[in-house]
Amino acid sequence: MNSIIGTYECKLDAKGRLMIPVALKKQLSASLQDGFVLKRSVFQPCLELYPMSEWNLMMNKINKLNRFVKKNNDFIRRFTAGVKIVEVDDLGRLLVPKDLVSFANLSKDIVLSSAVNIVEVWDKDAYEKSISGEDVDFADLAEDVMGNINDDGDGVS
Repeated sequence: MNSIIGTYECKLDAKGRLMIPVALKKQLSASLQDGFVLKRSVFQPCLELYPMSEWNLMMNKINKLNRFVKKNNDFIRRFTAGVKIVEVDDLGRLLVPKDLVSFANLSKDIVLSSAVNIVEVWDKDAYEKSISGEDVDFADLAEDVMGNINDDGDGVS
């Protein structure tokens, strides 16, 4: 799958359904038939929407962990806690289960944000706070994360 691009604001209705924006739906079109996995984020108060193909790649990595190592077993349990298989209905809506709505404190206004090969589902206020930069110096973070990657001719600065 190619990288997913964009940040989209949308509404969550009283039943926990959200309408997938057309531009995002087009990017996910190859995955609509296979469905998605929706889970709690490990690091943030949001949800992660995995196209099934991406979920399967992640599970292939996780399945290589030795389950007789307690730390690995604990990680697997926590990583997969609350995981749900979800589908986009004929009207282009995705139902977010109540327990996941509660985990991410989703209100009516939400943000769908691309995160390379998955989509993060955020409460709009929480998303705005997370990108505001108040708790992280983004320049320092960028240097720490990307500063030692050498350009191998792919045009990345």
